[in-house]
Amino acid sequence: MTLLLLFFPISDTLWDLAIAEVEKRESPDDDGKRLEVWEKSILFMGNKNGGKTTIILRCLEREEIPKPTLALEYTFGRRARRHNTPKDIAHFWELGGGTSLLELIRIPITSNNIRSFAVVLVLDLSKPNELWTTMEKLLQVTRNHVNKILTKLEKTNPEVATEIKQRMRNNLQRDHPDYELVDPFPIPLVIIGSKYDIFHEFDSEMRKIISKTLRFVSHYYGASLVFTSKSEALLLKARVLINHLAFGYDKSKSVSVDHGKPLFIPAGLDSLSQIGPPPASESDIGKMCANTPLELWKKVFEKTFPPKSSCDLQDTKDPAQDLQYAEYEVDVMRAQKNQELEQYKRNASKSWKEMDFDSD
Repeated sequence: MTLLLLFFPISDTLWDLAIAEVEKRESPDDDGKRLEVWEKSILFMGNKNGGKTTIILRCLEREEIPKPTLALEYTFGRRARRHNTPKDIAHFWELGGGTSLLELIRIPITSNNIRSFAVVLVLDLSKPNELWTTMEKLLQVTRNHVNKILTKLEKTNPEVATEIKQRMRNNLQRDHPDYELVDPFPIPLVIIGSKYDIFHEFDSEMRKIISKTLRFVSHYYGASLVFTSKSEALLLKARVLINHLAFGYDKSKSVSVDHGKPLFIPAGLDSLSQIGPPPASESDIGKMCANTPLELWKKVFEKTFPPKSSCDLQDTKDPAQDLQYAEYEVDVMRAQKNQELEQYKRNASKSWKEMDFDSD
């Protein structure tokens, strides 16, 4: 307390100190530049047990053991761009349960933060039969929600809506040959293919199909693509892309498109001509009915990797039975209520059987 009195008058309230801090941040620094605090938000989603939590912990440089994500979880990180400057803030949201909790996507993405929001989609490369379904459901629900927000902004704040749409178009240069052929995701998107160590053991033709498909999807949506695993070197590449979204770090210009190696392709640095046609014979492609290039790639991919049914992808485990979330008092009360419910069912069944119905 004595130290505080040496620096601040006794009359200063907490509110006075807060105002002074804001004024300090907004005043020019030694170079005459205004100090601006960045505040970004990122939603991580993807396959259940796909490695989302591990990636977040590594990005935040936290030495913690990953735990299963229940529903929607939140954490944050802070970074200073240079010495003696205010720290920028990044809000990290993680959606658990694979595709079983899609309705929670609308919680972190709002009209207030849409300008500074990004999505990281983590796809488990070791489960190709779940890959397209997981990707399609999560991106479709996210895109629909974002588009609803943009539609409202067009009425209330058209300049912001236009800025967001144009920013995503700018991922490709106007003279890029694919500029009119792609359909950019409405907010920044990074696609991470996780568990590359397992994926690397797949047959080379299977790896090629998965890699080419994800290259096309990423390029079509104006997204960055990176393959990673628990390897520190590969995690570092994922961190580069995420730190660019979260803290505005320099965007990497290195590219790796060799299907025999982990892919690393920042947004805007690929092309349809380099990716090539869908990996199928001309006769097979000719028999497929598709309205868009994306739909054609989906049909080709699912011919090799038939999707699992929706029931297979649902998380059927009851979180209330997970020992990770055990609370003695709550669990005792729950057990008591379960017993009362079972007793009610037995009594109701007995009463039903004893009822005498008049026959016509």
